[in-house]
Amino acid sequence: MQTPFFQNRIASYYHSSINTDDSYPALKGRLKTDTCIIGGGLSGLCTALPLAEQGHDVAVIEAARIGYGASGRSGGQVISDYACGIGEIERQLGLEQAQWFWQQSLDAVELVDERICKYHIECDWTRGYATVAIRPKHLDALVDWQQHAQQHYGVKHFELWDSNRLQQHLSSERYRGALYDPRSGHLHPLNYTLGIARAAAAAGARLYEHTPFVRLTPKGSNGYIVYTPQASIECKQVVFAMNTFTGLNRSRTVRPLTRKAMPVSTFIIATEPLGEAAHSLIRNNMAICDNRHILDYYRLSADGRLLFGGKDSELIHDARRMAKAVRRDMLKVFPQLEKARIDYAWGGDCDITLNLAPHFGRLNNRLYFMQGYSGHGMALTGIAGLAAAEAILGDSSRLNRFENLHHRNIIGGRYLHIPASVIGAAYYRIRDAR
Repeated sequence: MQTPFFQNRIASYYHSSINTDDSYPALKGRLKTDTCIIGGGLSGLCTALPLAEQGHDVAVIEAARIGYGASGRSGGQVISDYACGIGEIERQLGLEQAQWFWQQSLDAVELVDERICKYHIECDWTRGYATVAIRPKHLDALVDWQQHAQQHYGVKHFELWDSNRLQQHLSSERYRGALYDPRSGHLHPLNYTLGIARAAAAAGARLYEHTPFVRLTPKGSNGYIVYTPQASIECKQVVFAMNTFTGLNRSRTVRPLTRKAMPVSTFIIATEPLGEAAHSLIRNNMAICDNRHILDYYRLSADGRLLFGGKDSELIHDARRMAKAVRRDMLKVFPQLEKARIDYAWGGDCDITLNLAPHFGRLNNRLYFMQGYSGHGMALTGIAGLAAAEAILGDSSRLNRFENLHHRNIIGGRYLHIPASVIGAAYYRIRDAR
């Protein structure tokens, strides 16, 4: 993983199509604030925004540029549920608690919609998302989930499509069927992230780029001093929102977090603009993801490109090789794109927990964290930020529920995450092939 310290944003389709490239100063000298948030992705920004809107003094420091990590590079899918599936939460905490978590995931999607409207964020927000099934067992899983969701969670908006119905919307013969969710959707992740940053800054949050976190020390019993290469920040609370980059920091304070989540790699390609052919590929402009463990995800951009992602790229560091591998997967879905040019290719990491459930909480009553979105961060960061902000302002009820989720330690922590990821990917490829 490349260190984000002082980096600019990586080259990607998103970077080439941002609305405005807002920039924020590097912090120098001394600063005093109520809350210091470490990380300028959606986790940190979605915590800063509600705090600032309540008049709370908050500062966000980012090692690179706002949206440098997954918040500005992802597939852009805004979806309900959790990567672990609500069934994992139901097994841990029971049906009644799981119903609350399910509603939080629905609220997370609606919060994205609400903020896009409220802050006039131009990010190509589009409703519609389908989980597609390649094998009969994958379709059986979708059927079981729809029935369970309707019976126990009151979900009536899901639509189960057979292969014929799916092909009315998706020009591919690869799938057995799909579960369509009209409420979830997709957007331009970097434009959305920059829009949330502008809203937070307008509300009074102080944002700093090229300001990496180095370490922190207690300041009596009243807070902490956060150190960066060129500054120090005296604060009452600290929020760790570094996600995949937590393991790069050597501070003992964050060591417990590296035992619960680890980064895994993914890769995305973007075709040339496809013109009228784009509409024929995905006629209703939905986002699509299959339900394998090592999965494909894809959608159309606003200018008619196909954005296609997938793979585990832990052992392949050559972007050209990864682009070719992902292109081969794309052609399994859309062989008609054989002659389409690939204009952009980029990779990145998302942070996962062993059970794929989100990991939000407190290391103590002044140190907050959120991590482990496991690919569901575009929507879930909004709820995570609200949970942390509410707790800082005195209401811990939402955060308390998330803290009840159980997470096993990752053996070896950050030191073994690459071999663990490789072994895990091989295991799940075998399961997918059955």
